[in-house]
Amino acid sequence: MKTLRTTLLVLGGGLIALAPMTAPARGATPTDPGLVTFAAPESIKRLERSRHKVDFFHLANQFESQGNKAFCGPTSSVIVLNAVRMGNDAVAKPQDPLLVSAEDRKVLPPGFDPLFHRYTQNNFFDEKVQEVKTRSEVFGLPRGEAAKPDGGIQLRQLAGMLAAQGLDVKLRILDDSLKDTTIREELKQNLKTEGDYVIVNYFRPVLKQQGGGHISPLAAYDAKSDSFLVMDVNATDQRWVWVKAPSLFASMRTTDTQENRGYLLVKEGKPAQARDTP
Repeated sequence: MKTLRTTLLVLGGGLIALAPMTAPARGATPTDPGLVTFAAPESIKRLERSRHKVDFFHLANQFESQGNKAFCGPTSSVIVLNAVRMGNDAVAKPQDPLLVSAEDRKVLPPGFDPLFHRYTQNNFFDEKVQEVKTRSEVFGLPRGEAAKPDGGIQLRQLAGMLAAQGLDVKLRILDDSLKDTTIREELKQNLKTEGDYVIVNYFRPVLKQQGGGHISPLAAYDAKSDSFLVMDVNATDQRWVWVKAPSLFASMRTTDTQENRGYLLVKEGKPAQARDTP
């Protein structure tokens, strides 16, 4: 019990809030990540001159903070889902009945529906998503009697969850075969293209931040400073920040529970399994 409490305190708002913290992989020694908070004057300059920021405006319009310390993955997912699908009536979007209590409903006009049709951190866990991982399993419930707890969400699991929601998902695990130049160009292309988004899974200590593994969307890239804007979903303890590209890549090229971290490229698509692509 003492070990679990220590892990929770160390990880804070990190991704794997209920799983052991893992050490950075080789080559991920913390260097100066050049963090610039979003409210800083320098941040305004970077966003103004950026030529890779189409995603920022869609994500900012749908942004929300994670509701608990284990939900950075689901929160990043619903931000992207709402950005992709708001205004698209061809896709049926869910409601979240937990947002209005039974007591509140008693005083509403008869027949009035107070709920919007949009994705939330609660209704993200529909039947298809729970085939990949349930809400209780995210908090540490073993999947079976003989299984070990697998708290939090690994990047490959999140890819499967988003694919279960019908999105087209490309999974990038950052190992030594994926070069920084390739990563930079792929992320830049995504950030300047309408309708597709990036979700990154990184290790905070490499960026000299408190916590452990974490997930958030990317919003923009500035060529002059060679930095990416991370739209951190832990708005309680952290800020949106610009991060030097090499440091961000190093923070993703770290060991998680079973493999390295990385990023997801997400866009609308037919229901399909998440996949790796060369």
